[in-house]
Amino acid sequence: MSLGDDIRADLAKLVGTPWSTRNGYVVPGTDDVKLFSNDAVKLDAVYLYADLLGSTKLARDFRPETAGKVIRASLRTASKIIKGHGGEIRSYDGDRVMAIFIGKGKNSSAARCALQINWAMQYIVRPALFGKLPHLEAEGYEPRMCVGIASGAAFISRAGVRDSSDLVSIGRAPNVAAKLSDIREAGHYRTYITADVYKMLDEKSKLYEGTDMWQARSATVGGETMTIYRSSYRLKV
Repeated sequence: MSLGDDIRADLAKLVGTPWSTRNGYVVPGTDDVKLFSNDAVKLDAVYLYADLLGSTKLARDFRPETAGKVIRASLRTASKIIKGHGGEIRSYDGDRVMAIFIGKGKNSSAARCALQINWAMQYIVRPALFGKLPHLEAEGYEPRMCVGIASGAAFISRAGVRDSSDLVSIGRAPNVAAKLSDIREAGHYRTYITADVYKMLDEKSKLYEGTDMWQARSATVGGETMTIYRSSYRLKV
Protein backbone atom coordinates (compact mmCIF):
# COMPACT_ATOMS: atom_id res chain seq x y z
CA MET A 1 0.00 0.00 0.00
CA SER A 2 1.36 3.44 -0.94
CA LEU A 3 1.55 6.32 1.54
CA GLY A 4 -1.33 8.01 -0.30
CA ASP A 5 -3.48 4.87 -0.03
CA ASP A 6 -2.62 4.60 3.67
CA ILE A 7 -3.73 8.21 4.29
CA ARG A 8 -6.97 7.67 2.31
CA ALA A 9 -7.79 4.58 4.37
CA ASP A 10 -7.11 6.45 7.62
CA LEU A 11 -9.32 9.36 6.63
CA ALA A 12 -12.14 7.11 5.46
CA LYS A 13 -12.18 5.54 8.91
CA LEU A 14 -11.74 8.83 10.80
CA VAL A 15 -14.40 10.81 8.90
CA GLY A 16 -16.84 7.92 8.78
CA THR A 17 -16.70 6.97 12.48
CA PRO A 18 -19.27 8.63 14.78
CA TRP A 19 -17.94 10.54 17.80
CA SER A 20 -17.94 8.90 21.20
CA THR A 21 -18.21 11.78 23.67
CA ARG A 22 -18.49 12.05 27.44
CA ASN A 23 -18.63 14.89 29.93
CA GLY A 24 -15.38 15.58 31.73
CA TYR A 25 -14.99 16.69 35.34
CA VAL A 26 -11.19 16.81 35.34
CA VAL A 27 -8.87 18.08 32.63
CA PRO A 28 -7.96 14.96 30.61
CA GLY A 29 -4.42 13.87 29.91
CA THR A 30 -3.28 12.34 26.64
CA ASP A 31 -3.80 8.78 27.88
CA ASP A 32 -7.40 9.58 28.89
CA VAL A 33 -8.53 10.05 25.28
CA LYS A 34 -8.30 7.28 22.69
CA LEU A 35 -6.34 8.03 19.51
CA PHE A 36 -7.74 5.62 16.92
CA SER A 37 -11.46 6.16 17.49
CA ASN A 38 -13.32 9.45 17.47
CA ASP A 39 -13.12 9.73 21.25
CA ALA A 40 -13.68 13.12 22.89
CA VAL A 41 -14.25 14.74 26.26
CA LYS A 42 -16.63 17.68 26.67
CA LEU A 43 -15.44 20.19 29.23
CA ASP A 44 -16.85 23.43 30.65
CA ALA A 45 -13.60 25.31 31.10
CA VAL A 46 -11.63 28.52 31.06
CA TYR A 47 -8.73 28.66 28.59
CA LEU A 48 -5.64 30.79 29.16
CA TYR A 49 -2.93 31.48 26.60
CA ALA A 50 0.23 33.33 27.64
CA ASP A 51 2.29 34.52 24.68
CA LEU A 52 5.78 36.05 24.81
CA LEU A 53 6.02 39.41 23.05
CA GLY A 54 8.87 40.32 20.75
CA SER A 55 9.93 36.83 19.72
CA THR A 56 10.65 38.04 16.18
CA LYS A 57 13.17 40.57 17.54
CA LEU A 58 14.63 37.86 19.76
CA ALA A 59 15.20 35.54 16.81
CA ARG A 60 16.52 38.29 14.54
CA ASP A 61 18.77 40.28 16.87
CA PHE A 62 20.10 37.80 19.43
CA ARG A 63 21.97 34.52 19.52
CA PRO A 64 19.84 31.38 19.89
CA GLU A 65 21.39 30.78 23.32
CA THR A 66 20.15 34.18 24.50
CA ALA A 67 16.71 33.80 22.92
CA GLY A 68 16.44 30.34 24.47
CA LYS A 69 17.08 31.68 27.95
CA VAL A 70 14.45 34.40 27.52
CA ILE A 71 11.82 31.96 26.26
CA ARG A 72 12.57 29.33 28.91
CA ALA A 73 12.60 31.89 31.74
CA SER A 74 9.28 33.36 30.61
CA LEU A 75 7.50 30.04 30.05
CA ARG A 76 8.81 28.56 33.28
CA THR A 77 7.62 31.56 35.28
CA ALA A 78 4.19 31.59 33.64
CA SER A 79 3.85 27.83 34.13
CA LYS A 80 4.67 27.99 37.83
CA ILE A 81 2.05 30.70 38.34
CA ILE A 82 -0.53 28.73 36.32
CA LYS A 83 0.06 25.60 38.40
CA GLY A 84 -0.09 27.70 41.59
CA HIS A 85 -3.63 28.75 40.65
CA GLY A 86 -4.79 25.23 39.85
CA GLY A 87 -4.48 25.46 36.08
CA GLU A 88 -3.58 22.42 34.02
CA ILE A 89 -1.03 23.02 31.27
CA ARG A 90 -1.84 21.14 28.11
CA SER A 91 0.47 22.54 25.45
CA TYR A 92 3.53 24.61 24.67
CA ASP A 93 3.83 26.12 21.23
CA GLY A 94 7.19 27.81 20.71
CA ASP A 95 6.96 30.87 22.94
CA ARG A 96 3.40 30.29 24.16
CA VAL A 97 1.78 28.17 26.87
CA MET A 98 -1.86 27.06 27.04
CA ALA A 99 -3.64 26.14 30.26
CA ILE A 100 -7.12 24.97 31.24
CA PHE A 101 -8.97 25.92 34.43
CA ILE A 102 -12.06 24.08 35.65
CA GLY A 103 -14.19 23.97 38.77
CA LYS A 104 -15.59 26.62 41.06
CA GLY A 105 -13.87 29.98 40.72
CA LYS A 106 -12.13 29.04 37.48
CA ASN A 107 -12.68 32.46 35.89
CA SER A 108 -11.25 34.34 38.86
CA SER A 109 -8.32 31.93 39.20
CA ALA A 110 -7.37 32.40 35.56
CA ALA A 111 -7.69 36.20 35.74
CA ARG A 112 -5.55 36.52 38.88
CA CYS A 113 -3.04 34.16 37.32
CA ALA A 114 -2.76 36.45 34.29
CA LEU A 115 -2.26 39.58 36.40
CA GLN A 116 0.42 37.80 38.41
CA ILE A 117 2.21 36.72 35.23
CA ASN A 118 2.28 40.39 34.26
CA TRP A 119 3.82 41.31 37.65
CA ALA A 120 6.35 38.48 37.58
CA MET A 121 7.54 39.37 34.08
CA GLN A 122 8.22 42.94 35.21
CA TYR A 123 9.67 42.36 38.67
CA ILE A 124 11.21 38.87 38.57
CA VAL A 125 11.97 37.81 34.99
CA ARG A 126 13.13 41.21 33.75
CA PRO A 127 15.72 41.80 36.53
CA ALA A 128 16.95 38.21 36.31
CA LEU A 129 17.51 38.42 32.55
CA PHE A 130 18.98 41.93 32.53
CA GLY A 131 21.30 41.03 35.39
CA LYS A 132 22.86 38.10 33.53
CA LEU A 133 22.28 39.23 29.94
CA PRO A 134 22.73 43.03 30.00
CA HIS A 135 22.89 43.22 26.21
CA LEU A 136 19.13 42.50 26.14
CA GLU A 137 18.42 45.83 27.85
CA ALA A 138 21.15 47.64 25.91
CA GLU A 139 19.60 46.56 22.61
CA GLY A 140 16.06 47.46 23.64
CA TYR A 141 14.47 44.09 24.30
CA GLU A 142 11.81 44.04 27.03
CA PRO A 143 10.57 40.60 28.26
CA ARG A 144 6.76 40.76 28.39
CA MET A 145 3.85 38.37 27.95
CA CYS A 146 0.32 38.97 26.72
CA VAL A 147 -2.39 36.76 28.20
CA GLY A 148 -5.79 35.95 26.66
CA ILE A 149 -8.62 34.25 28.59
CA ALA A 150 -11.99 32.91 27.41
CA SER A 151 -14.57 30.54 28.89
CA GLY A 152 -17.07 28.05 27.53
CA ALA A 153 -17.59 24.51 26.34
CA ALA A 154 -14.70 22.73 24.67
CA PHE A 155 -14.35 19.46 22.83
CA ILE A 156 -11.05 17.72 23.63
CA SER A 157 -9.74 14.99 21.35
CA ARG A 158 -6.41 13.63 20.10
CA ALA A 159 -4.74 14.33 16.79
CA GLY A 160 -1.73 12.80 15.10
CA VAL A 161 -0.39 9.28 14.80
CA ARG A 162 1.08 6.75 17.22
CA ASP A 163 4.02 8.19 19.22
CA SER A 164 3.34 11.63 17.71
CA SER A 165 -0.09 12.59 19.00
CA ASP A 166 -1.35 15.33 21.27
CA LEU A 167 -4.59 16.63 22.71
CA VAL A 168 -6.42 19.30 20.74
CA SER A 169 -9.11 21.60 22.15
CA ILE A 170 -11.91 22.43 19.73
CA GLY A 171 -14.40 25.20 20.40
CA ARG A 172 -14.91 28.93 20.69
CA ALA A 173 -13.22 29.32 24.10
CA PRO A 174 -9.75 28.03 23.15
CA ASN A 175 -9.92 29.79 19.79
CA VAL A 176 -10.85 33.18 21.26
CA ALA A 177 -8.34 32.91 24.13
CA ALA A 178 -5.53 32.25 21.65
CA LYS A 179 -6.52 35.25 19.53
CA LEU A 180 -6.78 37.53 22.57
CA SER A 181 -3.20 36.64 23.50
CA ASP A 182 -2.15 37.93 20.07
CA ILE A 183 -3.40 41.48 20.72
CA ARG A 184 -0.65 44.08 20.69
CA GLU A 185 -1.59 47.55 21.94
CA ALA A 186 0.37 50.60 22.97
CA GLY A 187 0.66 51.20 26.69
CA HIS A 188 0.78 48.62 29.46
CA TYR A 189 -2.21 46.44 28.57
CA ARG A 190 -1.13 42.82 28.88
CA THR A 191 -4.30 40.91 29.86
CA TYR A 192 -7.47 40.44 27.79
CA ILE A 193 -10.59 38.54 28.83
CA THR A 194 -14.04 38.01 27.34
CA ALA A 195 -17.19 39.56 28.79
CA ASP A 196 -18.30 36.10 29.96
CA VAL A 197 -15.14 35.77 32.05
CA TYR A 198 -15.49 39.31 33.43
CA LYS A 199 -19.07 38.66 34.59
CA MET A 200 -17.88 35.73 36.71
CA LEU A 201 -14.96 37.46 38.45
CA ASP A 202 -14.98 37.68 42.21
CA GLU A 203 -14.16 40.96 43.95
CA LYS A 204 -10.47 40.10 44.46
CA SER A 205 -10.06 39.52 40.73
CA LYS A 206 -12.10 42.53 39.64
CA LEU A 207 -11.22 45.35 42.06
CA TYR A 208 -8.00 46.80 43.42
CA GLU A 209 -8.54 49.14 46.38
CA GLY A 210 -12.09 49.72 45.17
CA THR A 211 -11.10 50.47 41.55
CA ASP A 212 -12.09 48.20 38.69
CA MET A 213 -8.91 46.77 37.18
CA TRP A 214 -10.64 46.04 33.88
CA GLN A 215 -11.62 48.33 31.03
CA ALA A 216 -14.31 47.37 28.52
CA ARG A 217 -13.85 47.97 24.81
CA SER A 218 -15.16 46.65 21.52
CA ALA A 219 -12.84 44.48 19.46
CA THR A 220 -12.94 42.26 16.41
CA VAL A 221 -11.63 38.84 17.37
CA GLY A 222 -11.39 36.21 14.66
CA GLY A 223 -13.87 38.12 12.51
CA GLU A 224 -16.39 38.48 15.37
CA THR A 225 -17.10 41.86 16.97
CA MET A 226 -17.40 41.48 20.73
CA THR A 227 -16.94 43.28 24.03
CA ILE A 228 -13.69 42.37 25.73
CA TYR A 229 -12.02 43.63 28.88
CA ARG A 230 -8.37 44.62 29.12
CA SER A 231 -6.13 45.32 32.11
CA SER A 232 -2.78 46.95 32.72
CA TYR A 233 -2.75 45.93 36.38
CA ARG A 234 -0.18 43.66 37.97
CA LEU A 235 -0.75 41.54 41.08
CA LYS A 236 2.26 40.62 43.19
CA VAL A 237 3.30 36.99 43.32
